[in-house]
Parts: sequence; structure tokens; C-alpha cells
Amino acid sequence: MAVRLPRRLGNEEVAGLVDHLGELRARVAVSAIALVSATVVAYVFHAQIIEWLNAPLPASAPEPVTLGVTEPFMTSLKISLYAGFALALPVILWQFWSFLAPALDRGAQRAIGALVAFGAVLLVLGIGFGYSVALPAAVHFLTDFDKELYNIEIRASSYYSFALLTLLSVGVVFQLPIFILGLVRLGITSSARLRRNRRLGYVIVTAVAVLLPGVDPLTTLIELVPLLLLFEGSIWLSVLLERRWRTSAQPAVGSVS
Repeated sequence: MAVRLPRRLGNEEVAGLVDHLGELRARVAVSAIALVSATVVAYVFHAQIIEWLNAPLPASAPEPVTLGVTEPFMTSLKISLYAGFALALPVILWQFWSFLAPALDRGAQRAIGALVAFGAVLLVLGIGFGYSVALPAAVHFLTDFDKELYNIEIRASSYYSFALLTLLSVGVVFQLPIFILGLVRLGITSSARLRRNRRLGYVIVTAVAVLLPGVDPLTTLIELVPLLLLFEGSIWLSVLLERRWRTSAQPAVGSVS
């Protein structure tokens, strides 16, 4: 039997509580089907995903070890679930957005859509930076630390949890411009205030970097560098967009008051 996708309501369309609950149930079902399907696909390719995660390990380090009967299966399943969620995330976010969008006017929809697209690009850049820079540096630092005192063996479940957490934290770090632009757009702050309080912003950004997941100072430092650059770039981007928002908010010349 074919699955019928939920219909997106129009901006001016009136719907009752039962209709909204029916639409919500249908969108949750679509999201669940997307998650299960993506997890199955990820499990089919879980060997390639594990090899991809193993690449940042030092060349001298052996393959991660498992210490229990069920650990190989549970580790592969967990990795497949995380990868499946990442694959299904666009579908899940689209279903969530389609449910909420009718409550907003078209101007707000375009603004939020642009921020979401910008955030997706930043997320990809953040994961790429984490995989190519932050994760290898952190792994090399941690596995070389006091190596003359220990027989270092890397446990699979611990390493993959650490790797995924590092990639996620760097991806979240790269969302800083979205957060700042959202505050400016809502009028909570302004580009002029951000420039005046730049030093205080640096202190807050540094505190955020320290609070982000990471067990070693090198990972924290690596996360702090792009965070400071993104904060500075967000200030100048808010200057440009604030002027545009101010211009678009002004009434047209000759309009009737």
C-alpha cells in the first residue's frame, strides 16, 4: 500500500484541532519511516563508516578493540543509528518545518528558510573541520600522552563515542552566526552593541568553548579558534544584514499613512 504524504496547509487555510493532530501524526510517521530506512542503509555500509571514523587514528595505533560478546554488534548498531539519523535529518527537519510554517507569514518563512539553509552549510563545514583538523589532533594528543607509562589500546565503543561527540560539538560551534543573527533579527541585540562589547563577547565565546564536550585542552583550543573567527565574522555580517532589514522595514515613498 502506498504511503500518502501529509498535505501542507496554506497560510490562510483554517484547520481544526483534529486536522492538526492528524497532520502531526502523519509527519511523525514519515519521520520515523525515514529514520528507520536511513538506519538500515547506514548499517549496510557500516563497515565503510567505521573505516572512515578509523582514519584519524595514528598509523601506529591498532584497530579499536572490543571487550564483550555483544560489544561488536552494539557498537556497529549504534554507529548505524547515528549515521541514519544524520541521513534522515533533512527529512525530519522538513516535516517539522512544514507543520509550523503555515503559522508564519511568507516573509518570516523566507527569512527562516534562508537561516536554515545557511545553518546547514555551516554544519557541513563544521563537521568537515572537525574530521580533518580537530579529531585527528585530539586523538593524536590523547593517545601519545604518557604513552611510555601505558600499554595503550583503544576501545571501540569509547573511541567512536568520542569521535561522534567531537564532530557534533564542532558542528554546533559553527552554528554561532545563526544564533547571533537571530538575536539581531529579533532586536535583542544590535551590531553596534556587539561591536562595543566585542571584548566581553570574546570572554563569553571562550567560556562556551570550555563548556563544550572535550576532555583535553587541545580539543578546546582547536574549537576556540574557529569560534572566535565565527564570532567576529558574525558581527560584520550582522552589520550588513541589519542595514538591509532596516531598509526593507521602511515604508515606500509616497505611501499613504
